[in-house]
Amino acid sequence: MSGLIMVTGATGGLGGDVLDFLLKRVPAERLAGLARKPEDLAHLAERGVTVRQGDYDDPDSLVAAFRGVDKLLLVSAKSFTDAKTAHRNVIRAAKEAGVRHIHYTAIQRRPGSAFVLPQVTEWDEYTENELTASGLDVTVLRNSQYLEAFDMLIGAITPDRVVRVPVGDTPIALATRGDMAEATAAVLASDGHEGRSYTLTGSKSFTLADYTDVVGEITGSPVTHEQISAEDYIGRLLDAGTPDQWAPFLAAWFQAMEAGEFSPGDDVERLIGRPTTSLRSVVAQRRAS
Repeated sequence: MSGLIMVTGATGGLGGDVLDFLLKRVPAERLAGLARKPEDLAHLAERGVTVRQGDYDDPDSLVAAFRGVDKLLLVSAKSFTDAKTAHRNVIRAAKEAGVRHIHYTAIQRRPGSAFVLPQVTEWDEYTENELTASGLDVTVLRNSQYLEAFDMLIGAITPDRVVRVPVGDTPIALATRGDMAEATAAVLASDGHEGRSYTLTGSKSFTLADYTDVVGEITGSPVTHEQISAEDYIGRLLDAGTPDQWAPFLAAWFQAMEAGEFSPGDDVERLIGRPTTSLRSVVAQRRAS
């Protein structure tokens, strides 16, 4: 295979992690990172990675940046931006520049589900339709929510040691960002993934009761769980100073969990050759730091 493997959003957490894992699998001269400000990727340039300037909102910059690229990882745009236009710009620029294969980071959803996650589901459906219409080779990577982000979403344990979120006993499976990045790098570094999709999630599920048990064991003080309504949760976030647009967005992730959108799978485990990082490991690491 000739041509570069390029990662967009290379200054972000997921994109940066993917490049780090790619460097363990692929010679640096075959790798490229895209950034609005190339100087932010100086650490990668020092390791031999090609760094190119490009902006999702500037199609001409994307066409120039994508020249000579064979495989492109399209890391989805940030929430509360014009993601549809950004993704369309990337796809059309990739086609014009001669990119052969686009890998897209979508969000996990249950097959046949009617659940709509704001700022996510509509973008993913639109982008996947654009990718199909492009005629390029496509691989879709359906990511769960990050396991460590779930722990962050819970927030500080209240003085009465009760976790109050809009989720009951529904099983949840999530993978860490690092595990997803490693799996993504494994796909990008190998061939035969055209036309396929992978669900990058945890291999084992857990419930909120499991979560509070783990937190209690690690902190040495029992923690319990109370399911509250999404409205109550949003109100608590707003009272704590969360911006108006973010409070319902964060609540929607818990509603997606309650709806069963995040089920376990073995794609990550097969791609990285080991079990996914456990809930206990993430909780322990975050509490230690």
